[in-house]
Amino acid sequence: MSTASALRPLSSQQIALLDHSVQQLLPHLDAAALRGKRIFITGGTGFFGLWLLSTLACLNRQACETEVCVLSRDPQAFLAKHPQFQSQAWLSFVPGNVRDFSAPAGRRFELLIHAATETSMTAHGRPLQMFEDIVLGTRRVIDMALASGVQRMLLVSSGAVYGVQPSHLERQPEDSALACDPLLTSNAYGEGKRVMELMGAMCQQSHGIESVVARCFAFSGPGLPLDAHFAIGNFVRDALWADEIRVQGDGTPMRSYLFGADLAVWLLQLLSHGQAGLAYNVGSDESLSIADLAHRVRDCLAPGKPVRILQPPSGLALKRYVPAIERARALGLAPWTSLPEALRLSAQYAQQPAG
Repeated sequence: MSTASALRPLSSQQIALLDHSVQQLLPHLDAAALRGKRIFITGGTGFFGLWLLSTLACLNRQACETEVCVLSRDPQAFLAKHPQFQSQAWLSFVPGNVRDFSAPAGRRFELLIHAATETSMTAHGRPLQMFEDIVLGTRRVIDMALASGVQRMLLVSSGAVYGVQPSHLERQPEDSALACDPLLTSNAYGEGKRVMELMGAMCQQSHGIESVVARCFAFSGPGLPLDAHFAIGNFVRDALWADEIRVQGDGTPMRSYLFGADLAVWLLQLLSHGQAGLAYNVGSDESLSIADLAHRVRDCLAPGKPVRILQPPSGLALKRYVPAIERARALGLAPWTSLPEALRLSAQYAQQPAG
């Protein structure tokens, strides 16, 4: 998929695919607690935001009315790319950066989802700025929450807060005492998220705003870039348009993938029903190696296409990034969309001509 086509508006077929994916999962969401609520969202125009807004749009069409305000650095660019969100009475935008945005004057919100964090390779190349964006951005968001009457917030964190998952630990539990090495600048993202979680806990203690933490792992589905640092997106791209599917490393790391529509339902369920002061892992607990993933993508989307693993096995300890999700399952959440279905929908979405 070319850069030019990626910038064009979504087609009606792509929009319908998003809507259908969400509609299939709405029965799993107890949306009663969202009805009539005003929600402020940061990070509402990326992959997470696309699925959250698609889900909230479906809820509004089904008379579960919410009022949603989204912070975005470039609302017009997002709306030009996603015309389904134009001229929606339930949806508004505030332009600005998470570190210094101006809260909408005079507006009140009961709920808040703080998901704004730049995760590109470029951002990881500037660890100090990334850390400050997370910490100072969270400080600004909490100030806005206090001024706007927010009663409950969902802080979107990351499995990176645990640091390196031991090779013998098949799934990372939420009550783990593992943490990042603070002497490595490569851990700026994970350390920033740890501070964000702490700030939420202190806000809850000092000001009574309930804080729920979603520690997110890896994801799949329409809207995930096919030309960035996401292995599953690169494999889908190669399966559709390259001569071979390339695995950049040795293929041994273990990962798991939660579909975008599942993710949105999980986040909204945690926002409304998660236990305040508790962290929930968000992801699939069905693990596979990166090499196995490449072959699954091949078998699903391009049978017979060669898979090339570019590096020999390193002989180092096995790298894992897979969550345990018992807390989420206790809320009725699960990885409902299978990996083959996620791959099929990702390919179908990518192959649709843009509008």
